[in-house]
Amino acid sequence: MSAFIAPPSRIPLLLRIGLWISRRVTGEDLLPARLLTWYPRAAVGIGALESLVAHDEGRVDARMLQFVRMAVSFAVECPFCMGFNSREWEKRMTERELLGVQGRAPLEQIPSFSPRERLAIDYARKISATPLSLTPEFGARLRELFTEREIVVLATTAAQVNLWARTIQALGCPPQG
Repeated sequence: MSAFIAPPSRIPLLLRIGLWISRRVTGEDLLPARLLTWYPRAAVGIGALESLVAHDEGRVDARMLQFVRMAVSFAVECPFCMGFNSREWEKRMTERELLGVQGRAPLEQIPSFSPRERLAIDYARKISATPLSLTPEFGARLRELFTEREIVVLATTAAQVNLWARTIQALGCPPQG
């Protein structure tokens, strides 16, 4: 299976450097990154956004951020994203937690999730739904458990995965690996 289009045969030097950096960071030669080189502005813009991705932001730690990325990937049913964002899941979660993040087990029935983790996963799913439906009551729950900065980190992490998921799906990229 291949994408709707092939990567260009000639890629400008600046973008080749960007692809090299991407390979160094991810350990993979990512097809979506190569396809974006057809439109250098998109490649540079999304590359810049990706370079600023949250990794471990205090109480919104790497574990919670992986939950958010995976929850979005499964919510929008992006096979490429599911595979990419689930890499090394076993280092941060149990099999039961994996089922919860995937939406295959109720979050409230997984005692190892903290209330903050449950809410972050729920928030990621809500952000990924169409139409978006966030109530004032849900906003109040967020403010009870997260600071303003933490809410922005969660929202932008989910939005970033949504951007990638929609771009990857729109280009017809198959799962990688």
